[in-house]
Amino acid sequence: MIRNILAGVVGLIVGVAFNRCMVVLNTTLYPMPEGVTFEDPEGLDTYFAGLPLTAFLIVLVAHLGQSFFGALVASAISRNAPMVVAMIIGLLSLMGGILNMMMMPLPTWMWIEFPLYLLVAYGAARIVVARRQRISETA
Repeated sequence: MIRNILAGVVGLIVGVAFNRCMVVLNTTLYPMPEGVTFEDPEGLDTYFAGLPLTAFLIVLVAHLGQSFFGALVASAISRNAPMVVAMIIGLLSLMGGILNMMMMPLPTWMWIEFPLYLLVAYGAARIVVARRQRISETA
C-alpha cells in the first residue's frame, strides 16, 4: 500500500516535471510579449491568438507526456497494482487538463486530448506489465 502511494507521488512528480519542461520549451520557442504573464487574461488571450499550430502541439505533447511518463514511472515502482496507479495518474492528469482548459484560452480542438490522457496512461502501464511478463517467462 505504501509503495503504491509512493509510486503515485513519484509518478506525479515526474509527469509534472515533464510538463514543465515542455512549457519552458514552448515559451522559449514562442516567447510571451514583455509584460504578459500567465496571470494576465487579456495579454494571454492576445498571446495565444498569435501562436502557431506548433505551439499548441507542444502543449498537447506536454499534457499527454505528463500522463504517459507519470504513469510509466508509477507503474514501474508499483509491484502489485501497476494498472491502478497508472490510471490514477491518468485521471489526475485529466483533471488537471480540464482545469487548465477552463483557465486558459486554448483552442476548442484541444479538447480531443481528454480521452487520450487515460489511453496513454494505460499504454504506459501495459509496457511495464508486458516487460515484467517477459522477464518472468525467461527466469
